[in-house]
Amino acid sequence: MIATALKRRIALCVLALLPVTVLAEPGSLFPDEAPVIARLLDDGIAAEAVGFAAGAEARYCWAARLGSVEGQYRLGKLYQTHRRPGVGPTVATTLLSFAAQRGHREAQKRLGDQASGRIDTPACFEQPLDLAVIKTLGRVISPQAVQRYIAALPAARRQHARMVQRLAPRFGVDPRFALAIVRNESGFDPAAVSPKNAMGLMQLIPETAERFNVADAFNPEQNVRGGLAYLRWLLDRFDGDIALTAAAYNAGEGAVQRYDGVPPYPETRAYVDRVLSFYRASRHVAPGAG
Repeated sequence: MIATALKRRIALCVLALLPVTVLAEPGSLFPDEAPVIARLLDDGIAAEAVGFAAGAEARYCWAARLGSVEGQYRLGKLYQTHRRPGVGPTVATTLLSFAAQRGHREAQKRLGDQASGRIDTPACFEQPLDLAVIKTLGRVISPQAVQRYIAALPAARRQHARMVQRLAPRFGVDPRFALAIVRNESGFDPAAVSPKNAMGLMQLIPETAERFNVADAFNPEQNVRGGLAYLRWLLDRFDGDIALTAAAYNAGEGAVQRYDGVPPYPETRAYVDRVLSFYRASRHVAPGAG
């Protein structure tokens, strides 16, 4: 009992320090992940290393819910190796299956020939994601972390990310916020088309393309210019609030106005979570100001 209590106290001390030092630092084990996800994974590994399974579980679950394949794998592996209250074996298999289907090799090896069977997600997946927690994680993502993120992109997509960086300040948009939007909209694929006929890097629907004078939505620079003009308009409309601006970009400004906040659509709430997890700040920072 004494040893367990000591381990937990050590873990809590480690975790108290990590949010300041690990996020977007070069020493992160996951430099290609969005900074907040990288921090959650690093924190989870630190917690697991000192036997603080509950702390690791919470952080891996957050990472998994924010779209991290590594988070799904780590949480599934944790459930395989540590008995957790109320968690049956099918939960681990489900999580590993999710990660394996998305190409995670270690998850594929660990899953082996096990049939995925019925889908059984952990209880933490059912708890509401608290946007306020992400908003208070700290200052906006550092330029150094952004450069590491861009450097890890495939060459063709890296070129488009750098174009977004170059053009965003001309519209008064923080390049880091613009990157967070494009990352979620198209993953920097200029040929992307959604089921709702949203097109190109910033996924402009025909009405938005026309509104912001985009003649060819599949022309990367035209598309980005139109999307940035729309982002600038939304930032002005919602007084620089990142969550509301991102929600309006995803669901339309009318939906944000009707609900007087982020609409209760699961897709939109997940979208806002992902934008905040990358950008980190709740208020827009003017280009060059931070």
